[in-house]
Amino acid sequence: MKILILGAGVIGTTSAYYLNREGHEVTVIDRQPQAGLETSFANAGELSYGYASPWAGPGIPLKAIKWLLMQDGPLVLRPKLDPRMWIWGLQLLANCTERAYATNKGRMVRLAEYSRDQMIALRAETGLAFDGREQGTVQLFREQKQLDHAADDIAVLEQYGVPYEVLDPKGCIAAEPGLATASVPFVGGLRLRNDDTGDCRMFTQALAALAAADGVEFRYGTSIDRVVVDGGRVSGVATSLGLLHADAYVMALGSYSPLMLRPLGISLPVYPIKGYSLTVPIVDEATAPVSTVMDETYKVATTRLGDRIRVGGTAEIAGYDTTLHPSRRGPLDRSLRELFPTAGDASQASFWCGLRPMTPDGTPVLGRSPIPNLFLNTGHGTLGWTMAAGSGRVLADILSGRAPEIEAGDLDLSRYSA
Repeated sequence: MKILILGAGVIGTTSAYYLNREGHEVTVIDRQPQAGLETSFANAGELSYGYASPWAGPGIPLKAIKWLLMQDGPLVLRPKLDPRMWIWGLQLLANCTERAYATNKGRMVRLAEYSRDQMIALRAETGLAFDGREQGTVQLFREQKQLDHAADDIAVLEQYGVPYEVLDPKGCIAAEPGLATASVPFVGGLRLRNDDTGDCRMFTQALAALAAADGVEFRYGTSIDRVVVDGGRVSGVATSLGLLHADAYVMALGSYSPLMLRPLGISLPVYPIKGYSLTVPIVDEATAPVSTVMDETYKVATTRLGDRIRVGGTAEIAGYDTTLHPSRRGPLDRSLRELFPTAGDASQASFWCGLRPMTPDGTPVLGRSPIPNLFLNTGHGTLGWTMAAGSGRVLADILSGRAPEIEAGDLDLSRYSA
């Protein structure tokens, strides 16, 4: 089958790899000159299989108000006259119940754990290098109430057999010795030893090169104007290269997917949530993080990437605005300074932002669309790399007419009309 994939981020690239491996003729188009140059470019560097959780949950509305009022808080709202922003926000609030959280968390962990298995196999098959580490992550709690709330997540981890450890402060330092230099107290942590880290851009570009060598065609520098539908099926994609044709089409444009789908009459509940990161050179390796530490207070992840530290997080609801606001360095600088004060030289940091494609229930939209030959692989939010391998494998199974190895019926767009 001839398949055209829209988007060469980590999701589109992994989809191309798995579809090509199934014997399909695959072409990937992207407006950038290389793979992985937008949301995949400088994310937090986590493969957070066990940490996969929806934003929407009990208590989040009150927390959101607190975060909005915090100096250097993890959440910023820049209101716009965009009804999609407010509709998405109301959908998010509707998922802030115990029942919805348990359902959504279960879906996300199921896909994330499957993705972990696929990533292990992919690493073994390819030997790709991307500054990766397989040393787990630590979710760090500064307050007792944060540690107490972790019981809800632990229940889901136990349900799906995800290994974890609850750590006291000494246990946190044993796992991450650099925390001994922290200038702030913390009460404990949740360690997920099966989580990994690495540079998503390096991974995406290395996998794209491997896929290209195996026959996948990547057409970079190609702008996408619209998807053309004729007779109830996609007949082509209008691009700067002209009208491109295939038998099947995969929408993997992240936050831009709903803009392409709306003219087709498809309402995709994905909205861009801007995240920021710093990449800091290490100056004291002994006090640098070993893997990833997630600062629960600021929702900031600090990750070791070779001789660099990646500090990523915050959420800015501002539509498709990609302005790099200097003030949003605050939560990142503060978290790094308080937890690993001597590890890196923040004055030499590179500052970046990208748009995360978020669904209101946290789960990506993966599978068939209302148009028979159009498939969706988008809406992964902060967990695109975490879920990429599993999502690509599930999509390849569906397009090849084979039942996926995990339950995937509740991952597609139909769950929003149920």
